[in-house]
Amino acid sequence: FLETAAYFCMKTKMGEKEVSPHSFFSIWHEFSSDFKDFWKKENKLILQERVKEAEEVCRQKKGKSLYNIRPKHDSGIVSKSCSNV
Repeated sequence: FLETAAYFCMKTKMGEKEVSPHSFFSIWHEFSSDFKDFWKKENKLILQERVKEAEEVCRQKKGKSLYNIRPKHDSGIVSKSCSNV
């Protein structure tokens, strides 16, 4: 524990000889809960952006026709037999 506290440059409070686990983890708890809140907000924003992009792609695809309709040409057997009559 003391090595971890030293790694994070944790200093003792006035009147204490060593860094107590309570003081270290109270600060760590605040940091981790703030980080979690920001993480959730950021993920929510990213999700909203992706949903908007997907909706825009759907709108663009709906605007374009997936198939083309061509006029019917008389080129079959029926048209040849009817034209000879």
